Amino acid sequence: MNQSLVPQHLPQYPTPNNTQTKFDYSNKYVKPEWSGQETPVSTRTNQNNTPTSQTIIPDQGGSHSYQSVQNGNIPPIFSNGSIVDSPSGSQTSQANTPVPPNRVHPVINNAQIVSTNKGIGQSVTRNQDQNQNIKPITNGISTASTTSIPSVATKQHHEQQRITHEQFRAALQLVVSPGDPRENLDSFKKIGEGSTGTVCIATDRITGRKVAVKKMDLRKQQRRELLFNEVVIMRDYHHANIVDMYDSFLVGDELWVVMEYLEGGALTDMVTHTRMDEEQIATVCKQCLKALAYLHSQGVIHRDIKSDSILLTTDGRVKISDFGFCAQVSQELPKRKSLVGTPYWMSPEVISRLPYGPEVDIWSLGIMVIEMVDGEPPFFNEPPLQAMRRIRDMPPPKLKNSHKISPRLQGFLERLLVRDPAQRATAAELLQHPFLRLAGPPSLLVPLIRGSRHSNC
Repeated sequence: MNQSLVPQHLPQYPTPNNTQTKFDYSNKYVKPEWSGQETPVSTRTNQNNTPTSQTIIPDQGGSHSYQSVQNGNIPPIFSNGSIVDSPSGSQTSQANTPVPPNRVHPVINNAQIVSTNKGIGQSVTRNQDQNQNIKPITNGISTASTTSIPSVATKQHHEQQRITHEQFRAALQLVVSPGDPRENLDSFKKIGEGSTGTVCIATDRITGRKVAVKKMDLRKQQRRELLFNEVVIMRDYHHANIVDMYDSFLVGDELWVVMEYLEGGALTDMVTHTRMDEEQIATVCKQCLKALAYLHSQGVIHRDIKSDSILLTTDGRVKISDFGFCAQVSQELPKRKSLVGTPYWMSPEVISRLPYGPEVDIWSLGIMVIEMVDGEPPFFNEPPLQAMRRIRDMPPPKLKNSHKISPRLQGFLERLLVRDPAQRATAAELLQHPFLRLAGPPSLLVPLIRGSRHSNC
């Protein structure tokens, strides 16, 4: 292949290193980082029916520019509080257990907060006023009022767009397998849908096992370069507590990612429908921390840890999913500044647009612990923008039910939710925490899986 066809702005992924890389964290804000995701199909809104989904504002502008942040302030777009009801930027994955309608997440994309509806078979609509707010403008004139006769400039623009698509497809072809997966897969059944694509269950004719197939249309992605994360991270980094990717293909203009199908559903189902005891919380945390310790040792930051991103097998094994928003850090690129994640789970340094590294995942895990105790993250009944300001400006959030937890769990949580990222415990350190001695075998979680399914019936 002519390498000149590969766009230069596409992310460069390092060769995976199986050794435990040690980064120098002596500088308070200079720490490893890089960019990706694949999240459970769920619908989450707070009690005010405010959407609460993923957020991403890139490190650099280009065609996807963002509002700059001065002195650690939330961008102006956040200050005006406008929310655009659009599926743009939302992600899909394989969790197929229905979730109550009071849990949908907001997405911040292209310096806008975008609501995302990831429920099965559900769609997101925009009202007329919202559509007017996001009309493209050309030379100060709304495109809705322009003539339908294409100009020479328009034709040239379309030609450039076509070439760009061809270049991107050629680059993606370098990292996927050749061939057509439909030769070995059949009995496709759609279980989820989002703006990036759909998720289906299929049967492998050779092995007879069920697999999950994530299908993403290249032409419908707001940030196509993030598709590389869907392939490269899951392909190159394997761990018992990370969802396995079996293969990936280009089928026409769609990227198909074939991965293991986890029938236990998402952790969100359990935190919203059942009550978890401390042994079960410790069991989930220990499995998640094993995966995070591995990822962080390889310079990978997940950047969207929350209950929706944690999937379970029917026998209770916990696996991290949703790698579309992850980032890679190295000695050459030791920090990130993108505003990426889901507002209620974001760390203070991410919201403040300070350089950050793997420690942001630890904060998000702390918020997930609060989910497991209280059933929802802090500030969940407030609009996302207000919640982000509170996270940025206030001391670490507290449990609503702090009187119901042991001193060991309280001490564990206090090691996670530390405002200064340099003082926050690492995943490897947390695995040695006394609270995790309560962790039991995965089978401890099986009653919760059954209980959440019963509640969904």
